[in-house]
Amino acid sequence: MRTHLRRFAVLLLAAGALTGVTTHAQAAAPASAKGPVGWDVYRHPERLARLTTGVQTKQFSSFDRTGGNNDGFDGTYSCLRTTADGCVIAEHDGAGEVNAIWFTRDNGDVRATGNITITLDGRDVVHASLQDLVDGKVGAPFVNPLVANADQSSGGVYVEVPMPFRHSMRITTDKNPIFYHVTYRTFADDAGVRTFDPSDKAADVIAKLKAAGTRDPKPAPPGARTQRSALRLAPGATETLARATGAGELSALRLTLPQAEQVTADNVEDEGRAFGANGSSTFTVAVDPANTGVRLTRRYDPEIGHQRASISVDGRDAGQWGPTEPRGAGQWAEESVELPASLTAGKSRLTVKNTFVSSDLDYNEFTYWVDSHAGGGLTRTDTVDVGDTADEAAHQYAITGQTWQGDRVFSYPLDAGRLARLHTAQQLLQGLRVRITFDGRRTVDSPFGEFFGSGFAVAPVRSLFTGIDPAAHSYAAWWPMPYGHDAKVELYNGSPLTVTAGDAQVTTGRHAMTGEGYFRTQSRAGATENGKDWTYLQATGQGKFVGVVSSMRGPASRAFLEGDERVYTDGSRSPQMHGTGTEDFYQSGWYFNRDTYTEPFNGDPAHLTATTGCAADSDCTGAYRFMIGEAVPFGSAITFGIEHGPGDDVAANYSTTAFWYGRDSAASRRTDTLTLGDAASEKAHGYTGTGPATSLSSTFEGTNTALTANVRPATAPVAFRLAVDPANRGVTLLRTSDQNTSYQHAKVSVDGHALPDWLQPLGNTTHRWLDDTYQVPASVTAGRSSITVTLTPDGPPWSAASYQAWSNR
Repeated sequence: MRTHLRRFAVLLLAAGALTGVTTHAQAAAPASAKGPVGWDVYRHPERLARLTTGVQTKQFSSFDRTGGNNDGFDGTYSCLRTTADGCVIAEHDGAGEVNAIWFTRDNGDVRATGNITITLDGRDVVHASLQDLVDGKVGAPFVNPLVANADQSSGGVYVEVPMPFRHSMRITTDKNPIFYHVTYRTFADDAGVRTFDPSDKAADVIAKLKAAGTRDPKPAPPGARTQRSALRLAPGATETLARATGAGELSALRLTLPQAEQVTADNVEDEGRAFGANGSSTFTVAVDPANTGVRLTRRYDPEIGHQRASISVDGRDAGQWGPTEPRGAGQWAEESVELPASLTAGKSRLTVKNTFVSSDLDYNEFTYWVDSHAGGGLTRTDTVDVGDTADEAAHQYAITGQTWQGDRVFSYPLDAGRLARLHTAQQLLQGLRVRITFDGRRTVDSPFGEFFGSGFAVAPVRSLFTGIDPAAHSYAAWWPMPYGHDAKVELYNGSPLTVTAGDAQVTTGRHAMTGEGYFRTQSRAGATENGKDWTYLQATGQGKFVGVVSSMRGPASRAFLEGDERVYTDGSRSPQMHGTGTEDFYQSGWYFNRDTYTEPFNGDPAHLTATTGCAADSDCTGAYRFMIGEAVPFGSAITFGIEHGPGDDVAANYSTTAFWYGRDSAASRRTDTLTLGDAASEKAHGYTGTGPATSLSSTFEGTNTALTANVRPATAPVAFRLAVDPANRGVTLLRTSDQNTSYQHAKVSVDGHALPDWLQPLGNTTHRWLDDTYQVPASVTAGRSSITVTLTPDGPPWSAASYQAWSNR
């Protein structure tokens, strides 16, 4: 079946080339308007500041279409459709690029998903076991850090290989993948786009990414010079670290701050098991025959509250474990029981049995220590390492009613001294602010720690554009930051501490600023609002979002991590990205179940609990996601937000720093709107088409914005005329439609030019309104004051309530 489909697709592509269907694209806007494409995204990071035209970033995901929290738990929304080849999770007609693919299930074990097939322009460029792919077994370029498994990315798996396509894209998995995202870019034309070639091993890119966080990934700008200064700041003081004049680029910022120390908890990795109602565990242990009693100690995960189990020794009642008090995730707890001498004296071995009594879920056990009271003191006489099969066999360990088996990396409480040093570091990370002014306007004003990647604690960060080396007390940022005539870098001390030591190095060089945006940050801090997304970035003008660093404090349950990201740009009421969970957005899973890590594009560098530096009954999670290939461009406005909890209903305190490039002036504006069902509007726009208009009252996904409007479904061709700006560099069509039926599909012609089909796989029977877009290239719109669009449905009825024309400049 797959071979037949591939051959058919190739024949179609060849036919299109012969008939001139894609000839117009060769005369489209310059390929540079797209910015870097394919491996150039990483080979030329110095081009990141370039703003784009005719590019959109979109996402397919398993998000709950009803607006609930079933974002993949049973896979209801994971397949766009099912074919003989499996579960289709992403599909697009036209040119574009797959940038980031993420999955999770089964605590990060994705073997049950089977194979993944990535088909670009009719060719399978990947067909392999998903688990093998993310484990790096397929080989370069699919190796870490371009791919990561759940151990490397803390519960999620991802692929960050940029895979361009000229005509079509489809991604399929053998089985329902449960949770997933596919983030991809669409292009108005295929100029400068070459289909991804998996034979390019991209050794240079892999080497660059492996060095992330340790050196500048960009080439030095011409005439590079570094200004150095010592850091001495009283509370409330500002120090200028560097000034530069003339057209140029700020290419590197490096600081040392010895007063901010890395303070780490005692992390311990341990395997364990759990049993539920009617379950038990049994094992034998060695004791000192001269004992006057035995102390038995258990290491356990206290996130499961109210654990209680009865204890017997050699068949006789010996007391009870618990009940335990629930604590936040990520920390170990221990409890001890005293076994009386009447049960232990004179014996060299004991058989211990633990039997479930009650729990919020089950009773877990990781390690047991045995200490014999003898000679006036305690002597360690045995240890049982649950989960280690050899040790279990040596202790005749057995379990019934098992509910869980796995591995955990948790921490023990910090002592008072380390807590004090951590508090000092936090005051500096959060109180110092990096401020940068370009061409007379301050565009960066952000907390020191978040600017470099970690706001809660000094922790290793090895991202592509920022790095923190705790051992060297060093912080670096290598974002390309162009300016027209001057730049100034400052450090403000908003903490109560005096900075007594440290230094700064700022590197600038010559650079002509053309087609680029200013480097900017948007930092926010405060309490979340019930029913309202937390906003990472809200901005107007032209720009692109390239990443965010978050410091999230919420309840110890970590329920705030259930929140989904949602992204709206340029007048759309539907999110073009709608995720499945907060840690999922950071490309991890299951509340970062492998705990902290750092990768070039994403990380969870700091996680604090109530006993390791967070507030009582609270969890502090720091994370970053840098969207380099999948940067989100906008022409007039963007709102990039994230829920806190499954329905914006978990109270938390967030501090976030978003990174973006932008200009104040918009590069896209709405130039016309056709309203269907409105006779005057249809006449003014020369609308032709059959089918009655019917009223629909429903909502949009994400914001649940309500709308009542007329919808015209079409099964025959429709045509209409829209006004555009003659100086346009392409036009974006925005259709408001009823997505009650998925896979609406239409052939597109603009002023007689055949363009790629308009395919919309999405469907939603609950929130039926959908704003979706189609990009018309400049090659068929430039110099025109109006365009005539003809849409020929090819499949289910093609629905529309309105069409807008957005002219790009």
